[in-house]
Amino acid sequence: MIARGVVRIVAWLVLAYLALPLVIIVGASVTQSQFLAFPPKGITLHWYGVAMQDASYMSAFATSTVLAAVATVVSVVMAVSASIALTRFEVPGRGVIEAVLMSPLVLPSLVLGAAILQYGSAIGMVRSFSALLVGHVVIIFPLVMRSVLPQLVGGLRSLEEASFDLGATPIETFFLVVLPQIKGGVISGAVLAFITSWINVEMSIFNTTPALTTMPVKLFNYVQYTIDPTIAAVSAISILGAAAALVVLDLLFGLDVLPKSN
Repeated sequence: MIARGVVRIVAWLVLAYLALPLVIIVGASVTQSQFLAFPPKGITLHWYGVAMQDASYMSAFATSTVLAAVATVVSVVMAVSASIALTRFEVPGRGVIEAVLMSPLVLPSLVLGAAILQYGSAIGMVRSFSALLVGHVVIIFPLVMRSVLPQLVGGLRSLEEASFDLGATPIETFFLVVLPQIKGGVISGAVLAFITSWINVEMSIFNTTPALTTMPVKLFNYVQYTIDPTIAAVSAISILGAAAALVVLDLLFGLDVLPKSN
């Protein structure tokens, strides 16, 4: 009992430590001073109004959200397809293929960004939404695949064979048998992929323009010249938006990837 209590205390302390920067950002966003300050000197929502009235911030927020959403959908479709192909068919060089697909996890994003920029320049696809999308899919695809691939190993194959024996088509088997079994891996991978895409700076900075920029790149450029509570307000909006999105996802799909005990 004592050991369990100590573990709980340590866990709560770790969570508090991780949450402290978020609390500081939100607190600094409501200060009345003209510079970042924590604890806040007075309480005001003025800086939120400044941020929301700035069209460039709203455009960057929309670009980041749409980009992350599209990249996540593409990555989920590709990762699930690749995982099924690698686990259900005799693929020559399976280990090599899997290592290549996972390689963006160990390669620096700056290196990948520079490589994609050079390749895009050769085919005339640079500084566009398509170029950003390709780069983001490259870096988040392995995250989804790493979550989905282990879900397809084990006893799931016997359930698929039983489904075929009962007359189900491959499409029916996928949606009625496979997808419900790997749902936890798909959702957790998709959430991680969306967050990774949304906050990415290293890959995005190579293909952004003044008219097409993501929120992290916008903030990165902003802090080089000005540091005022506006940046804290924008960050707080992003934090609260992410928290709200997680709550909605949990209500709609459930984010608990572990089986519930009866």
